[in-house]
Amino acid sequence: MYKIKKYYRRKVEKDWRAGWKHIINFWNILKKEREIMKKIISIIVIILIIAGLITFYVYNKKSDKEYYIGIGQFGEHPSLDNCRSGFMEGLKEEGIVEGENLKVDYQNANFDGGTTNIIADKFKSENVDLAMGIATPMAQAIYNGMKDSNVPVIFTAVTDPVAAGLVDGNVTGTSDKILANEQLSLIRKVLPDAKKIGVIYTTSEVNSISTLAEVKSIAGNYGFEIVDKGIATSADIPLAADSIVSQVDCLLNFTDNTVVGSLPVLLEKANAAHIPVFGSEIEQVKNGCIATNGIDYYQLGIQTGKMAAKVLKGEAKASDISYETISQSSIYINSSVFSSLGISIPDDLKNSEDVANK
Repeated sequence: MYKIKKYYRRKVEKDWRAGWKHIINFWNILKKEREIMKKIISIIVIILIIAGLITFYVYNKKSDKEYYIGIGQFGEHPSLDNCRSGFMEGLKEEGIVEGENLKVDYQNANFDGGTTNIIADKFKSENVDLAMGIATPMAQAIYNGMKDSNVPVIFTAVTDPVAAGLVDGNVTGTSDKILANEQLSLIRKVLPDAKKIGVIYTTSEVNSISTLAEVKSIAGNYGFEIVDKGIATSADIPLAADSIVSQVDCLLNFTDNTVVGSLPVLLEKANAAHIPVFGSEIEQVKNGCIATNGIDYYQLGIQTGKMAAKVLKGEAKASDISYETISQSSIYINSSVFSSLGISIPDDLKNSEDVANK
């Protein structure tokens, strides 16, 4: 009996030692597997870190590229200046900043058609990354000068891109098309008894010819007759103004670059005849026109800058982007002009933005 008990006791001890050994072995296996998992996780983390660093490097390498663009402006007046300022802001909002990753060659044609061609040739010889034309004559010169190159062309302050021939090829931009119906409606509100509207325009500016045709086609809907006078250069404006102010009840200013560039002369003649001049955008009203229902050229410039940024970054080709317009307009009045001409501000215009003395 004793031998049997001893036998079973030894067997139990042996089984217990074997069981404990199995437990220890299992634990060691778990430890080894955990170490392997740690190594695998560490390798995965390292791979992810390397991938992140490569992505960061590539992204910053791309964003660090310095762009070189040419900006040609037909002439300096507040509308076009605002376009240029807005254009630079639009680029900045897209991460393209002058002095950081952008070099700009700015050229001003001083309203001279021959100079626009010289500017276009300059941009082409410098092989700029992008050429920008502000106003129709400048945009046309740059577009024609870049036709046999790979330089994309962006334009702004172009009233009628189709009539200007700026819709085919490596080109896109924004239009400042005058809102003819809105302008004529505004004039009728301010001058309920007016019959004739005078327009002075430059015969060589496609934008003015296009706008004049549109205004004439709808003037009768508002009870107006359009009396127009064409000019060739700014030197013709004083004589044209003297001739037209005696025939009309008011003047309507387009986005005609030559006329807008000599706006003080036109306003002087109109004020002497005691007739109001309606502008085409806010800056003209600030400078002495009575009112406008027009667009904001600074915002137009921003819109154009964002389009240019897409082209520079390679996100789109200029040829694949349709030209754009700003459909929204605002009414601006100059209360000082209303007062000086003895014209009452209509009740429904009294809440419009008054830009007198701004």
